[in-house]
Amino acid sequence: MLKEERQRRILELLAREGRLVSAELPDRLRVSGYTIRRDLEELAEAGALRRVHGGAVPRSPVASTYAERAEQSVEGKRAVAEAAAKLWEPGQVAIVDGGTTALALVEHLPPEPHGTFVTHSPLAAAALARRRARDVVLIGGTLDPGPMVAVGAETIRAYERVTADMCFLGVWSLHREAGITGRYREEAEVRRVLVERADRVVGLASRDKLGTVAAFQSAPAAALTHLATEPGVPAELLHPFRELGIAIAQ
Repeated sequence: MLKEERQRRILELLAREGRLVSAELPDRLRVSGYTIRRDLEELAEAGALRRVHGGAVPRSPVASTYAERAEQSVEGKRAVAEAAAKLWEPGQVAIVDGGTTALALVEHLPPEPHGTFVTHSPLAAAALARRRARDVVLIGGTLDPGPMVAVGAETIRAYERVTADMCFLGVWSLHREAGITGRYREEAEVRRVLVERADRVVGLASRDKLGTVAAFQSAPAAALTHLATEPGVPAELLHPFRELGIAIAQ
C-alpha cells in the first residue's frame, strides 16, 4: 500500500471511529509500528489529526481568529441557534457563553425576551440589548481578544455566585472521550465553571465540531444535558452523545 493511500485510509478510519489506537494499526494496515508512527506524525504536522498518548483523534477544524470563525459554518450555526432558542423559556435565568454560535442564538430569541441573561461576552450583551432583553448582567474581567470574552479570576468568581436555570455553552470541539475542549486556556477555565452553574447545560455545536478535539478541556462530554446541533448530522456522530444520556435538539 502506497503512503498516500495508507494515510488516506488512516483518516477514513479516524473519521468513522473517532479515535485510533497506534498499537492496533500495524495489524490493521499490515505495516510496521515505525511506519504507523511516521504516518501519524506527518498527518499531525499537516493538521489532519491530533496526536494523543497511544494514538490519534480528529483535530478541530475551527479557525483561530474570531473574524475567521464568524465566516465558518454560517448556515450550520444558524440552525444550531434556532434549535437551542426553542429550549429557552420566558422568566428563566440563562447564562449565555461567548462565541459566534452563541451570538446567533441571541438573534433567534423572541423580541424583548423576558428573563435574566448573564454573559461575559460584550458582543452577546450588546446583541441582547438590541433585542431589548429585560435584564442583562454583563460579567467583567480581562478581555481575551481571541474568543472575545472576559476571562480570569474576576470572571470566575462572579460566575461562582450565579445559579442559573440553563447555560448556552459555546462548543469549540466535542468528543466522547476527550470531552468539551477549546483552543484558549483561559476561556476553557471559565467554561469549566459555567457547566457547574446551571441546571441544564446546552452545548452549541455544528456538525464540524462533533467528534473533534482541541487543546484545553473544560469538562467531560457528560456535563452537557442537551446538545443543540444542525439537521442532517449522521446518526453515528450523535450516537456516542446519546449513549451518555445527552438530549439532542435539532
